[in-house]
Amino acid sequence: MQIARNTVVTLDYHVTDPDGTVVDEGREAIIYLHGGYDDIFPKIEEALQGKGIGESVQVKLQPDEAFGEYDAGLVQIEPRASFPEGLEVGMQLEGAAEGADEDDFVLYRVTDIADDKVILDGNHPLAGLALVFTCTVTGVRAASADEIAHGHIHDHGDDHVH
Repeated sequence: MQIARNTVVTLDYHVTDPDGTVVDEGREAIIYLHGGYDDIFPKIEEALQGKGIGESVQVKLQPDEAFGEYDAGLVQIEPRASFPEGLEVGMQLEGAAEGADEDDFVLYRVTDIADDKVILDGNHPLAGLALVFTCTVTGVRAASADEIAHGHIHDHGDDHVH
């Protein structure tokens, strides 16, 4: 079976920067619903169209085709006293971006803790980077009517994998 709209695709993959430094080892396969459901970057989906099991592709993604440009406006410096004990660099916190609606939440990473300040970064860790996505198709199957209706794959009941 070849990859086409409304097929469920399984990929073994890894991601590097343009210099070949690994940024994602791809320890777990990507399983996604093919056909414009925003489960995978469009340029990768386009490269995989018509491929079959065992075929590989390599796609170079510019920042705007992947995780976006780095936005310095998503970096915030907050007083340490605003956070609970046990806060560590690398932790993730959900919060509202400055000037955003109450319902617009951003996932912030704690990037530094110094004296009485905490630095939070709302950018994706790979924002601003060009990436090279290399993958091999390891599975292709027809999506169920339920998966198509919901716009994502189902894995063991109601859980879904992106």
